[in-house]
Amino acid sequence: MKQARPGPAQYVVLALLAVAFLYPIWWALSSSLKPAAEIITSPLSVGGPTLDNYRAMFADVPIGTGFVNTALVLAVKGAMTMVFCPLAGYAFAKYTFPGKNALFGVVMLTLMLPTLVLIIPLLLEMSSLGWVNTYQALILPGSVDAFSIFWMRQVIAAIPDELLDAGRVDGASEFGVFARVVIPVIRPGLAALAVLTTMNIYNDFVWPVVAVNDTAHQTVQVVLSTLAQNVTGNRVGADFATVWGELLAAGSIAMLPLLVIFILLQRHFISGILAGSVKG
Repeated sequence: MKQARPGPAQYVVLALLAVAFLYPIWWALSSSLKPAAEIITSPLSVGGPTLDNYRAMFADVPIGTGFVNTALVLAVKGAMTMVFCPLAGYAFAKYTFPGKNALFGVVMLTLMLPTLVLIIPLLLEMSSLGWVNTYQALILPGSVDAFSIFWMRQVIAAIPDELLDAGRVDGASEFGVFARVVIPVIRPGLAALAVLTTMNIYNDFVWPVVAVNDTAHQTVQVVLSTLAQNVTGNRVGADFATVWGELLAAGSIAMLPLLVIFILLQRHFISGILAGSVKG
């Protein structure tokens, strides 16, 4: 059956929604290129482009160090999530072993615990291990999380068992079945998990600000949180407009990586969300 094509009214509604979502991004980027005073006096105008806000922001905060630390945490922690969570999801979806349902229930119960409840126990654990102010404290906690395991279980459960049996008949080992049969089939689900994982790690603020209190290991979100304090502390007579100009410059830079990743992976992300929403 042919699907009905959207009518003019639907295109108008979609265009209005696109404008509503994209306007704040455009405003932040354009305002970051305006003189600081004009951001307050003429917030809706488009002034002459200037990079003064960016130059001042780079001088006031070590945002480059924050990006390097975030990239390191994102690469290692994201890789651990993308490797171990699909394996755990595959075990829960396609294997039968004693205590499987009880163990999966325990994993799901951890989703009910708020992050703030786990902060103190995790911090005490990191302190006893001597990992405070280290990359281990930023990377290991939460690298294999319950939601990612649940997500992968739902995606892998939709794969027909006959497809896996065909791989075993052809002589593939269990890991070979996973690598050569399961992974190609769940690629959209993996892309969706990669986007969600990237967003969660990149935007994480509460745990990094608790686990790390030295500038050498601060992530970009922690650096951004200290920007206003650094501006007023480093510069005598810094006014409200100056703080806003540098905040918009820093926010624009911090927003671009996620924006680019989502644009590049949006088709796979949407396909993965739909693939994990039903079980065939």
